[in-house]
Amino acid sequence: MHFDYTQFLWLIGSIAVLIILITRFKFHPFLALIIAAGFLGIAAGLSPVTTIKSFEKGFGGVLASTGLVVGLGTMLGGVLLETGGADKIANTFIRLGPARTIPATICVAALIIGLPHLFDVSFVMLVPLVYAIARRTKTPLMRVGIPMAAGLYVAHGLLLPHPAPTLAMTTYHADAGMAMFYGLIVAVPMAILSGPVFTHLAMKYFPELSHTGTDEQPLAPPTAHTEGKREPSFALSMFTILLPPLLMMIRTLLSHAIAPENPLAQLINAVGDPIVSLLVAVLFSLYALGVRSGYSMQQLQKILGKSLGPAAAVILILGAGGGFKEMLLATHVSTLIADWAVHWNISPLVLAWLVAALIRIAIGSATVAVVTTAGIVAPLAANSGVNLELLVLATSTGGLMLSHVNDSGFWLFKEYFRLTVSQTLKSWTLLVSFQSLLGLLLVLLLNLLIA
Repeated sequence: MHFDYTQFLWLIGSIAVLIILITRFKFHPFLALIIAAGFLGIAAGLSPVTTIKSFEKGFGGVLASTGLVVGLGTMLGGVLLETGGADKIANTFIRLGPARTIPATICVAALIIGLPHLFDVSFVMLVPLVYAIARRTKTPLMRVGIPMAAGLYVAHGLLLPHPAPTLAMTTYHADAGMAMFYGLIVAVPMAILSGPVFTHLAMKYFPELSHTGTDEQPLAPPTAHTEGKREPSFALSMFTILLPPLLMMIRTLLSHAIAPENPLAQLINAVGDPIVSLLVAVLFSLYALGVRSGYSMQQLQKILGKSLGPAAAVILILGAGGGFKEMLLATHVSTLIADWAVHWNISPLVLAWLVAALIRIAIGSATVAVVTTAGIVAPLAANSGVNLELLVLATSTGGLMLSHVNDSGFWLFKEYFRLTVSQTLKSWTLLVSFQSLLGLLLVLLLNLLIA
């Protein structure tokens, strides 16, 4: 099939519109995605009505699944934070070993705590703990702060129900259990190497990071309100966090062992669905961490309502990204790219990572980068024979690349740890860039093992 360069140029133009609106004119990504999708539709020859209907179709299609997953995951994270379950996990891990093991233990704790939480929320919650640990052990602040951020960002970039991997999983029609399983396989070495190992090297080669003191109070206040309540147990808190991935992986592991018409298989398939597994975990958390700890249902209702606030903007961005993806289908741009890419001598995994990385560097939002990339790469996945779950991870890790001054995470890390721009570049920016490159390498190695 002859490739239509005109259609391809309209795609490039729409991405350029998206980048300019966000970086130059400071538009919210939600609005920028709507405008960019509309530009692509009209420029590619669709009528205004067809453009609007296509966007609405894509918007609703994404929110029908991804929106529910993100909303329920945020509720689960809110209950864990406000009842003190997340604090219990963090403090238990910190007490496991001497001061020299703190980078490793705080990284593991952050990885677990970060599973159901949006990155910004869990980061703000853990900052006071980082300051407290650094003061108590007389440890440089960055020796605790960098591995904490590393653990959270691995969960944010790779694991369900975080927005970027969830959206990629939905777009590529990947299996949730296998995506979670492969994600955990990649996440463990990625957390070890980007947490304590990277921290050791950063402190060695950038000695100025050792001079970031703990004499100032953290900007973030503790978020858990547990006065007069019983503290949840470590076992219940851990089980609550791990319940959704366990249910999803059990469904995947047993899917071929039981006949599909068996009622037990149907029950396992239902409970292992990402939406149902998260709903089960939320209901379990309300009793195990809430009611058992002395919270009334009215108090828990307020916690759930409060937790949904930070997720609203993310869900709208995901929906707009779905509309942009549908515009690629309606204008046949994605099909043209897929037909052309068949002749490229490049792995779809590398292509997905590269496209996501370039958009992330230009825009600053990992979620928008993954949303846009998934829409572009999805047609390739259908005919290339690539492992869909690994494609999810390749796209998501590309979205982590080179966070700098156009990313809110950059300024969050800088301001909460009172760093200069130079120190933030040497710590945060290098950390997430290392994670992105390491993630691609691990995905490619895993692809060789399972191919």
